[in-house]
Amino acid sequence: MAFINYVTQIQFDFGAVRLLAQECQRVGIAHPLVVTDAGVKAAGVLQKALDALGNIPVTIFDATPSNPTEAAVRAAAQLYQQQGCDGLIAVGGGSAIDCAKGVAIAATHPGPLTTYATIEGGSPRITEAVAPIIAVPTTSGTGSEVARGAIIIVDDHRKLGFHSWHLVPKAAICDPELTYGLPPMLTAATGMDAIAHCMETFMSAAFNPPADGIALDGLTRGWAHIERATRNGQDAEARRQLMSASMQGAMAFQKGLGCVHSLSHSLGGVQPRLHHGTLNAMFLPAVVTFNAQAESVQREQRLEKMAHAMGLTSASDIPAALADMNARLGLPKGLAAMGVERAWFDQVIDGALKDHCHGTNPRLASAQDYEAMLQAAM
Repeated sequence: MAFINYVTQIQFDFGAVRLLAQECQRVGIAHPLVVTDAGVKAAGVLQKALDALGNIPVTIFDATPSNPTEAAVRAAAQLYQQQGCDGLIAVGGGSAIDCAKGVAIAATHPGPLTTYATIEGGSPRITEAVAPIIAVPTTSGTGSEVARGAIIIVDDHRKLGFHSWHLVPKAAICDPELTYGLPPMLTAATGMDAIAHCMETFMSAAFNPPADGIALDGLTRGWAHIERATRNGQDAEARRQLMSASMQGAMAFQKGLGCVHSLSHSLGGVQPRLHHGTLNAMFLPAVVTFNAQAESVQREQRLEKMAHAMGLTSASDIPAALADMNARLGLPKGLAAMGVERAWFDQVIDGALKDHCHGTNPRLASAQDYEAMLQAAM
C-alpha cells in the first residue's frame, strides 16, 4: 500500500530567517537549544539566526561534527535537559539538522539511541514525545529540514538511519541568503547530494506520483543551476533554485532511495571524514547504469524522463553527463582520489546490504553488484 504524507510548514524566501521568533511562538518553543557547528558559527550565519530570535533565551550547542555521532547527540541532549530547554532550532546543513533530530529523541526517550534506529526496528518506538524542531538549513543538499529521517553514526561505528513522522521539523525556514557564503566545493558537493535525492527517488519503484513529480522538477532546477551557484555564490537566482531542489529532493524521498545511499551510508560509517554528498556524486553514474536494467525503470521510461529534465538527448547519456558534471564542478575524479581503499570493500558491501535504502532500489543489488559499483566508482 502506498503511504503519502506532506506535513511540514515551510517559510521560503530571501530573508525568511527573520521569521524565526514568530515560528518559535507558533510552535510553542520558549527556550530553544540551538544546534549548530563551528563552521556555521565562524561564518556569522549563526549570529543572523540569534539576532532574529531577539529576546528569546537560548542555549547553544555548536559542537556538531561533520557527520553527526551518537556521542554528540548525547552531549547535546544532556545540555538540553540541564538547561531546561523545550525545543530545538537546528542552524546548519544536514549534519546539524540530523544531530538535532537525534537530540529530539535522546532528550525525551529512554535508553541508547541505537534502540530507535530503523534497521533495529526502532521507528515505532519514537513517539510524539520528541522535542519539537525548527530547521534553518544553511546548505542546499540534504533537505533534512522537510524530512522524517536522520543519519547518525552510532557508538559501534555504524551509520544508521532514524525515521519517524514525529521527527519532521515543525517548521522549515529556507532562506537562500544563508547559503551565499558557502564555499564552492561545499556548494558543489551538497548540490550533488540534492540531485542524487531527486534522481534516486524518481527511479525507485514505489508508487508515489506526487513524489515523482516533485523529484523530477527538483532535478530540473538543480541540474540547471548547480554550476552557476558553484561558480558564483552570490548568484541569488541560482541559490534560490538549488535550495528548492534540495527541499524537493527530501520531500520526494519518502518514496525511497537506493544503492547510491546504501553505499554512501556504509562507506561514510567506515570512514566518517568522507563527505556524504561527494560520495553520492561518485556513485551516481554506476548506479544509474545498474538501474537501467530494472523492469520498472524501463517500463515507465524513467531514465528517458530524467534525461529530458537534464537537457540530454538520450537516457544512455546520463552516466557520462553525471561524470562530466562532477569534473566541471571540481569534485574528485573517483573514490580513489578521496582516499578510499579496496581493502574496505567487504565491510562497505556488508553495510550496504543491511542499509535501509537497499530494499527500495528499483533493482535489488547483490554483494557482487555492489562490488562492481564500487570498482566503477574508484
